[in-house]
Amino acid sequence: MSDLPRKAVTRTAKLAALPLGFAGRATWGLGKRIGGKSAEIVARELQQRTAEQLFKVLGELKGGAMKFGQALSVFESALPEEVAGPYRAALTKLQEAAPPMPTRTVHAVLAERLGEEWRELFLEFEEKPAAAASIGQVHRAVWHDGREVAVKVQYPGAGDALLSDLTQLSRFARLLGPLIPGMDVKPLITELRDRVAEELDYALEAEAQREHAAEFADDPDVVVPAVVHQSEQVLVTEWMDGVPLSEVIADGTPEQRDRAGQLLARFLFSGPARTGLLHADPHPGNFRLLPGPVTADGADGADGGGEPGGWRLGVLDFGTVDRLPGGLPETIGTCLRMTLAGDAETVYELLCAEGFVKESIALDPDAVLEYLLPIIEPAEAESFVFTRGWMRTQAARIADPRSPAHQLGKQLNLPPAYLLIHRVTLSTIGVLCQLNATVRLRDELAEWLPGFAAAEE
Repeated sequence: MSDLPRKAVTRTAKLAALPLGFAGRATWGLGKRIGGKSAEIVARELQQRTAEQLFKVLGELKGGAMKFGQALSVFESALPEEVAGPYRAALTKLQEAAPPMPTRTVHAVLAERLGEEWRELFLEFEEKPAAAASIGQVHRAVWHDGREVAVKVQYPGAGDALLSDLTQLSRFARLLGPLIPGMDVKPLITELRDRVAEELDYALEAEAQREHAAEFADDPDVVVPAVVHQSEQVLVTEWMDGVPLSEVIADGTPEQRDRAGQLLARFLFSGPARTGLLHADPHPGNFRLLPGPVTADGADGADGGGEPGGWRLGVLDFGTVDRLPGGLPETIGTCLRMTLAGDAETVYELLCAEGFVKESIALDPDAVLEYLLPIIEPAEAESFVFTRGWMRTQAARIADPRSPAHQLGKQLNLPPAYLLIHRVTLSTIGVLCQLNATVRLRDELAEWLPGFAAAEE
């Protein structure tokens, strides 16, 4: 048996063991209930044990399992602290690292895609990978013209591994439901599957990165590395140093947290307006906090156009993007503005027109408004402190089967055109809560979100 089939069998066996583990814990939980423990305590213990096994398995795998783990990790803020605390380090590890592929495999891919004399393209090439992701790993190198570069090499068979893992995970998605309160995991897995082909295509990724790099070339706040070379399974871009957002989450100063949060929100809303593309993989491993550029007086600074001591946001990985030629839909901004204004009837009409409320369902507009208002609280305040506690409160409100919010939420629909926008927005909010950042979100919405600016008049 060759290496690849053997690895595929091992991966499948590990993933297949997950539902058995869930079933065993469910039986354990039932025994605890019979033994007299409350449903709430049992649910919490069950959630903790489920998380423990899930993150252990995902942490050992690449492919779709790791991609799912990265997508799930940004929702860590919604977990109860007693569950989230012990696994925060494991989640951060998922965002930043994975076991590397053998050196001989890397060399084989480079020889096949760049030519047998591939080493002549580089003045230096570090054999040990600097980072690893779900479909490839990155090596630091020096291009033949002297530029420091990042060389992303795709794992052989990455596409098959992604599809296989996500198919396996989707089969028991409902068992993962209790892990993240208020979140339906199955659409997330389905949406990740739908994006596999795009993410494997480095030509598409290079095109999206070039468009962002050109648009943000002189931006004082956002940095996108230029594309140096691209071929099938290999993408070479300029190297970018900086503090990974995962490190800012773990050990950053309040100033770093707030600045990172502000710039992350700015990039989320300005990107589609400026490029017609939405960066759709907002986990912390894809962002860096960089010192501001040197100003005329020799000081570092990039806060609002060059104030000393500022930071910029470096953005990586454009493998998954949503193509939005007109920017984010104007309906989002208009609906948000009308919700803040308390116009329940107009909000309900907009939601019906866009397909968020199906024709076969009739809902009370005031109840819909009441459902939405707590979620959009960050857009109402001049500045808002994103915290894990706030995120957990929102998740619990929607997840509690006894709450009106849960009953109403089940009747709402998410149109396909909004799937990726919804996931990216939720994921970004999750990262802001991990950062514990104070963000002037309303400022970014007013400047970049179509349909919202009228709220400032």
